[in-house]
Amino acid sequence: MFGTLYGVGVGPGDPELLTLKAVKVLKEAAHVFAASSSSNDYSLAHDIVREHLPPGTPIDQLAFPMTFDSEHLENAWTANCEQVVEILRQGKNVAFITLGDPLTFSTFIYLMRKVRSRLPDVNVVVVPGITSYQAAAACANLPLAEGEEAITIISGAKGGTRLNAAIETADNVVLMKTYKQFPQILAQIEEKGLEDKCCFISRCGLEGEIVERDYRKMRTLKPHYLSLMIIKKRGMEPR
Repeated sequence: MFGTLYGVGVGPGDPELLTLKAVKVLKEAAHVFAASSSSNDYSLAHDIVREHLPPGTPIDQLAFPMTFDSEHLENAWTANCEQVVEILRQGKNVAFITLGDPLTFSTFIYLMRKVRSRLPDVNVVVVPGITSYQAAAACANLPLAEGEEAITIISGAKGGTRLNAAIETADNVVLMKTYKQFPQILAQIEEKGLEDKCCFISRCGLEGEIVERDYRKMRTLKPHYLSLMIIKKRGMEPR
C-alpha cells in the first residue's frame, strides 16, 4: 500500500490564514516537502507551517527552477517526483506544502501529475488554501466580483500581453506574477488606458506590505516576487 500524497495550501503568507484542515494534515504527515527556488534554499511555505510540525517531522525542500526552458523544468520535476515517490512507496503519508492554493498557479500541479504517472493508484488529497489574490483584495478592500460581473485570473510571468484579451471580456482582472515583467505590464496598462483602474499589492499580510493605487508611484516600484495587480474596468472602489 502506498502512502497518501497531500497537496496542502498554506495561504498567501500570513500564518494566521492557514486553515484548520491544513494544520491537521501537517500534524499527521510522516514527511513534508516544500517548494523552493533552485537559486536559493529558502521556503516561505516552510516558515508559515513551522510551528505546526511535530518535532522530528522530516521536511525537505524541492528545488523548482524559475525558467521557461522545458528540458530544464522536466528534469527538475522528474527528480522531485522521485524523492516523493520513494517516501510514498514506504506507505508513508506525504504533505507537499505550497503558497496559496495547490491547484492555482502552483508547483504542486506538476508534482501531482508526475507522481500519478509513476504511481497511478496513489491516493491524492488536496487541501485548498487562501489564494494571494483573495488576501490582496481583502488588504485593499476591493471586491473581486459582484452581481453579474466576470473575473479573469491571468499570469503576468511573460508580461502583460494577455491583459489585452482578458480586459475585453472581463469586468475585473487579477494579474498574477507581476514581478519580472513589471515595466512591460505597466506599458500594457497605459496602452489600454487603465492607469486609474488598477491597484498593486505586494507582500500581503507580511512585513513590507504595499497597497498602491497611485499609478505614478507604481512606476517607481521594483516589485517583490509576492506581487500582483487587480484591475477593475469600471473603476476602483472609494478608499
